[in-house]
Amino acid sequence: MKHEAALAIARAAAERAGALIRARWETPLEVQHKGEVDLVTEVDLAAEAEVLSVLRTAFPQDRIVAEESGGEAGGGRVWYVDPLDGTTNFSHGLPHFCVSIGLVDDDGPVVGVIYEPIRRWTFHAVRGGGAWRDGHRLHVTSRADLGTSLLATGFPYDRRTNPNNNMREAAWMIRRCVGLRRAGAAALDMAYVAAGWLDGYWEGKLKAWDIAAGTLLVTEAGGTVTGLYGEPLDLAAGHVTASNGHIHAAIVDELLAARQSGTSAP
Repeated sequence: MKHEAALAIARAAAERAGALIRARWETPLEVQHKGEVDLVTEVDLAAEAEVLSVLRTAFPQDRIVAEESGGEAGGGRVWYVDPLDGTTNFSHGLPHFCVSIGLVDDDGPVVGVIYEPIRRWTFHAVRGGGAWRDGHRLHVTSRADLGTSLLATGFPYDRRTNPNNNMREAAWMIRRCVGLRRAGAAALDMAYVAAGWLDGYWEGKLKAWDIAAGTLLVTEAGGTVTGLYGEPLDLAAGHVTASNGHIHAAIVDELLAARQSGTSAP
C-alpha cells in the first residue's frame, strides 16, 4: 500500500523516542516553564531529536514542524511531531503520555502514529488502510445517545487568565453525558476515540502536532473529525471535535449552546 514505507519509518521513530521516554520516566528531571503552566523537560528535547534524526535521514525533502524546534508548514508533505504529548503528566510521574507523529500532504493526513511508551501501544493509520493498535483493527463506537456517551476534553495553557478557557463548555457538557475525562494528552484522547474507548472529544487552542496523527486515526476508524463547531477541520487553527460520528452533531450543538449561554466565546 502507498505510504507503508512512511508508516514504517514513523513507527520506528516514535518507538525510539518512546524507549528514551520510558527509560527516563520517574527519574529526576530538569523542568522548565515555557509558560505559567506549560512545561518542557530535557526528555522532550531528546525525544524530539531522536524523531527528527530518523525523519530527516529517511525523508530529507519533507518539511518538519515539531513542538520544541518549530518549523514551517506550507505545500507538499509536512511531518508534525509532538515528541512528548503530556509533559505535565510525565514530569509528575503520571503514566499517561505519548509520542505523536503525523504526515500531512495537500489532501490532508496521510500517516499517523501515536506511541504510548509505558504500555508500548502503537496506534497507527495510513490513509485508506484503516486504523490499528499494533495488530488490532480499531473501530469507533456505535453509541448514538449523547447522554450515555463518555467524552474527553482539555483546557488551554492560559486558562488562568483567559476567560475563553473551556470551563463553561466543560461544565455544560458534563451535565449532558455519562462522564467527562480530562487526561492531559490530546493525541491519546483522539487515539482512544478511534479505539472505541471514548465516544467523543473536543478541545480548542491546540497545535497541529497535537492532532494531525489523531485525526487520521479517528477517520480511519470510522469516526468524524471537524473544527470545534462542525466546520471543516483546519489543523493550523487547532480547534477540534472528534467523535464516533453518531453523536457528532449533538456534541457540536451542545458546544454552541454552551457558547451562547455566556458572554465570552471559546
